[in-house]
Amino acid sequence: MILRPRDRAAQRSKTEPISPPIVVDQESSSDKVDFDSLEATKRHAHPKKQRKRSTWLTFTIGGIAGLLLAGAAAKNQDMVRLELLRDLSLDSIIDVIPAGILKEASDISQREKAAVSYDSFSTGLALKAEGLVVNHPVVMVPGVISTGLESWGTGEKSRPYFRKRLWGSWSMLRAMITDRASWKQHIMLDKYHGLDPPDIKLRAAMGFDATDFFVTGYWIWSKILENLASIGYDPTSAYTASYDWRLAYLNLEVRDHYFSRLKAHIELAHRLSGKKVALVAHSMGSQVAHYFFKWVEAEGYGDGGPSWVDEHIDSFINISGCMLGAIKGLPAVLSGEMRDTVQLNPVAVYGLEKFFGRQERAEIMRAMPGISSMLPKGGDAIWGNLTWAPDDEPGQDISFGSTLKYAQKNSTTDSQNMTITESMQFLLDHSDNWYADQLTRNYSHGVALTHKEIEQNEKIPLKWVNPLESRLPLAPNMKIYCFYGVGKPTERSYFIRSVDDPNSNLSVVIDSSINEQGSDHGVTLGEGDGTVPILSSGYMCSKGWKMKRYNPAGVQIKTFELMHEPDSFDIRGGPTTADHVDILGRPDLNELILRVVAGHGDEIVETIHSKILEYAEKVPIYDD
Repeated sequence: MILRPRDRAAQRSKTEPISPPIVVDQESSSDKVDFDSLEATKRHAHPKKQRKRSTWLTFTIGGIAGLLLAGAAAKNQDMVRLELLRDLSLDSIIDVIPAGILKEASDISQREKAAVSYDSFSTGLALKAEGLVVNHPVVMVPGVISTGLESWGTGEKSRPYFRKRLWGSWSMLRAMITDRASWKQHIMLDKYHGLDPPDIKLRAAMGFDATDFFVTGYWIWSKILENLASIGYDPTSAYTASYDWRLAYLNLEVRDHYFSRLKAHIELAHRLSGKKVALVAHSMGSQVAHYFFKWVEAEGYGDGGPSWVDEHIDSFINISGCMLGAIKGLPAVLSGEMRDTVQLNPVAVYGLEKFFGRQERAEIMRAMPGISSMLPKGGDAIWGNLTWAPDDEPGQDISFGSTLKYAQKNSTTDSQNMTITESMQFLLDHSDNWYADQLTRNYSHGVALTHKEIEQNEKIPLKWVNPLESRLPLAPNMKIYCFYGVGKPTERSYFIRSVDDPNSNLSVVIDSSINEQGSDHGVTLGEGDGTVPILSSGYMCSKGWKMKRYNPAGVQIKTFELMHEPDSFDIRGGPTTADHVDILGRPDLNELILRVVAGHGDEIVETIHSKILEYAEKVPIYDD
């Protein structure tokens, strides 16, 4: 009989000491224990199948707009003018999509419903039967782009969209297609001060509805909410701290008083319940949480003092946290590209480029300074040099440390391969002044190598988003749980080529013609969860926060990696996916979260599947 994790936990003696990390031998499944026996069985039942799945950018822009433009062009053998789409409704969009595609979409939807029926409430109900109930108040901090943004502007161009979501709804898709210029004006922040443009006001949607679904049928946090409710949580004991992810972190407080409101809610929840709060964060939300810890302590900011976190926070659940950034953020702002755009088929690429070209996509990305918070941190110490990187594999043709590289060099001085440090400088040198100013004013990407430097950074807000330049709070009783996925190929480096068009503002683009030297359409893949590389999600948890310089109070850190073993018949990957977003619906992850918030986190056995411990030891950052 295959035991679920909760059944195995029940069989362990309550007097059993906390076990050391379970490190999975990737070469042999015979030695696997606990989670691994369950996952090995599932591998036989559902063989791994690598599937290319478009992310939010491809889905929203390339999926509908690209299909419309490319399909109509194929019929008319002529270029489609965007003005022809202006009067389209969603019904008319459906009308022009070929019947075969609609049937396939319907079939996918039905398979999705059938495939996900296994986990609706079931994990929480099983844990409730085991005796788990509401304990710590829960505050959830969502990731980038997962919070809906709605219009509150009353200017002439905003009135048609009043209180409609221009991000995270079908209204967004309709506006993108029928009123593209206005949608772009609304979604971009002012380029110079990073706040609202004149006469435009977009604000984060509030409540659980802000993050449970991206659009109808595409869940994000809803599975976690269902399972929290199953053990008794409701709006009096759980709260979604949604935020405008476009804003630089300091501007979250300047415009929306976000951190002040978050502090006040945590204090109220603590006072009413008599319990410390469990902070549950995903992706970019984990960076926001880390920044909040620094802000709330700091004099002149949160004014909570050095003991506030220890007095109010029981645990920080870090789900798929991009603590050291994501490599894919670099080409997103450099050339408006990522793996999902360069690996599309030619018809989809044609539609995407005609609707939102690379230059326009890069402009939009840069005008959302919050997204740039996820640019890689730690420099060459974390990500490697031109000939070596901590996560290089034996026999690898070109090191991951060569982040941007040219397949065919020419005589120009710019055509030199670049490390991550050099790539970041290249981005600054080849960007408009307004973007370079936003980046350098709000974020820092280095490494603090001494205790003295760390303490000096306590007073420098731009250092607070980087865990290699700012320490954890002085909270010896707080616990940090790192839950993230591994085993899904993740963007690690790129082949690029220069842009020869004198009318383009772009200097380089991904060279999608390169399909050799470990590259797929110019993209080289490493270990991670499909979005965040393992060095970003795992280094701080496995080594960085084990150093006294970055964790002087000795906050307990526990890591649990979840192997990506997608179900071929489920478009979201099924119950064993570890994809960056889809992991939020994984029953095993939901169980881990519920155990922590119910006060049973000590039952979780630290488990490592990847080579993160080996990679981390190779990183040349050492304690004082």
